[in-house]
Amino acid sequence: MTSRQVSGDDWWRGAVIYQVYPRSFQDTDDDGIGDLKGVTRRLAHIASLGVDAIWLSPFFTSPQADMGYDVSDYCDVDPMFGTLADFDEMLGEAHRLGLKVIIDQVISHTSDRHPWFIESRSDRTNPKADWYVWADPKPDGTAPNNWLSIFGGPAWEWDGVRKQYYMHNFLGSQPDLNFHNPAVQDAVLDAARFWLDRGVDGFRLDTVNFYFHDRHLRDNPPLVPDPDATSNDAPDVNPYGMQDHLHDKSQPENIAFLQRFRALLDRYEGRMTVGEVGDGARSLKTVAAYTGGGDKLNMCYTFDLLGPDFTARHIRRCVENFQKVVTDGWVCWAFSNHDVTRHVSRFARNEAERERVARLAITLLSSLRGSICLYQGEELGLPEAALAFEDLRDPYGIRFWPSYKGRDGCRTPMVWEEAAANAGFSAGKPWLPVPAEHRRLAVDAMAAGVDTTLDHYRATLAFRNAQPVLRDGAMRFLDTNSDLLAFVREKDGERLLFVFNLTREPQVFLPPAPVHPLDLPGYPARLEAGSIQLSGLSAFSGKF
Repeated sequence: MTSRQVSGDDWWRGAVIYQVYPRSFQDTDDDGIGDLKGVTRRLAHIASLGVDAIWLSPFFTSPQADMGYDVSDYCDVDPMFGTLADFDEMLGEAHRLGLKVIIDQVISHTSDRHPWFIESRSDRTNPKADWYVWADPKPDGTAPNNWLSIFGGPAWEWDGVRKQYYMHNFLGSQPDLNFHNPAVQDAVLDAARFWLDRGVDGFRLDTVNFYFHDRHLRDNPPLVPDPDATSNDAPDVNPYGMQDHLHDKSQPENIAFLQRFRALLDRYEGRMTVGEVGDGARSLKTVAAYTGGGDKLNMCYTFDLLGPDFTARHIRRCVENFQKVVTDGWVCWAFSNHDVTRHVSRFARNEAERERVARLAITLLSSLRGSICLYQGEELGLPEAALAFEDLRDPYGIRFWPSYKGRDGCRTPMVWEEAAANAGFSAGKPWLPVPAEHRRLAVDAMAAGVDTTLDHYRATLAFRNAQPVLRDGAMRFLDTNSDLLAFVREKDGERLLFVFNLTREPQVFLPPAPVHPLDLPGYPARLEAGSIQLSGLSAFSGKF
């Protein structure tokens, strides 16, 4: 089985994207770190799922202070991942298998070892002196304002060479670029052009609303909590969440830059962008601004479904809020990625529930209007790994341990062979441990089993691909009790009904009209006297 062939400039609309975290996917040189040759080796597995594209997390040259999200050369591959030739080979094989390739662009900041920053910090008069956000201290020597870093502490780092502070939204070794300088915009667009010319199909834009800051460096006000907010930008142990981030991100000047980015992509055929938006209660308004009009981003994702809430009320509210606010844009939904606890651990109440939750989650995700993103290993039902403090590599988790354990638990190596050393990931010592409980969920163990989670993913994505209405059809909810999620997907006169019981108790749903059951993988239809019977954590699909 290979991925379905997708073509046309709007191939991304309704696409299924598989996220690869290269460090943890497959190691081929036994250094304990995954590499691009490893991605190439395992592309057949990805294609067998029936997805349309892969998204590669950063593989660029980097000192790896933030696992590659601190880039020191935008136009080269870090030696730990291989070479540009390895990338080209991977890209060619992905295209041969019918997979599009999306790569990260981390352009809100660089590494402090990037040549641009080394030059910028050398003095206040060099050609790149204002390529980063520099500011004088207050008279008492303290930081220019009250802005905070997501990774803890002030968003300002003192530099003894320039005798100024520079801004960093993340680590102190990740200085923010100054997008108010047109030369900076030109430089990052040149980097994007480099990869477009190599044939990549799109970009995932990391922290896309962080590019610009307030020119006047005004203080952020304290946050007034919004009880209706569906996502947060930081865990509650982090004081970053105590501010209303009015001035350190999401500035209006970003619109014009995103139009420049889109104009570049439009010179190439069939290229796309998906932006990561973390803007608290304003996230949907930001998404609407960034995706509306057809001249900026193709789609965005927020953190709405990346929290612990797996209830009908929450999911309906998230989707309806999106439909209400983002009337001229597109969304990419996901339950997991490289920054959050794996969703089977977030949603399942106990270990015994994990497989049922894994199956129901992909069935639900595949039924939503929008594109969807899967994170490596979720097709196996992998739970979050429990790691000891001494095993942590994530600076975010190390900073806020033990109240927040960071992101390493979802970044442990992919498990390919149950009986092999390190589950087939590497013959060397892996950069993160391979959890013992993951071994029995390895790809070869799934392949040898019957009706496994992996089988369910393949069947579910095949079902989605066979229903054109699921790619871009309209979506409207039906009123139910608060325990059931029911909606209709419709396009060109075809109407499909989906009902999900996200509780653990049996439920009954009376459809508004006679319905003919569809063969929804893993969930045989149960109709009694016109009523839909649903066991706990189950689903139904039918056609009106």
